[in-house]
Amino acid sequence: MLTPIRDPGTVYVCIDIEASGHVPSLFNMVSIAGVEVRLVGDRHRRGRSFYHELQPVCDGFDPEAMAIHGISEAHLRAHGKPAKAVMADIDAWTRSLLDPEQRALFVGHNAAFDWSFVAWYFKWAGIANPFRYDPLDTKALTMGRYGVVWGESNKSGMLARHPELRRPDPGTEHHALVDAEFQADILIALLDGRGPDRS
Repeated sequence: MLTPIRDPGTVYVCIDIEASGHVPSLFNMVSIAGVEVRLVGDRHRRGRSFYHELQPVCDGFDPEAMAIHGISEAHLRAHGKPAKAVMADIDAWTRSLLDPEQRALFVGHNAAFDWSFVAWYFKWAGIANPFRYDPLDTKALTMGRYGVVWGESNKSGMLARHPELRRPDPGTEHHALVDAEFQADILIALLDGRGPDRS
């Protein structure tokens, strides 16, 4: 049984993005979702969420990356939101979660990929990153909490350790909001030592 981690000064924001390639600036952030996780009493719980699809900011589209999420370039150009407006919305949403003594902590699985796009887009949009420079990676947190190697820190490993967790339906994986919600449940299990309480 893991010792619970309780920090009322931190509001966790589980972020998932889908992209048109591997690195920002050369490729686009296609969609982004975030889910609030905060301490309520003695348990962590999911809170508010957001989801956006973005207009492209460059011409980089890798076919393999695009096949993962299935959102077409044509759809994004026709229906995506202007990227600077999306980043402004995310900044305002994030700041609305916080009391004066709290901070928003970016959480990713793995954080390096998602945070790099989000940080680049905030800088490009001329908006201070409300998540700062130090994201929390749930894979690294899993290694520390369970004493496992990197190859055992994936979502399948968490499902094996926490049978109360529920993997998203295969048809909904790689939808940013679905993945962010599942990531939030993983974070709750890591912080509380058991999966989320839906009561």
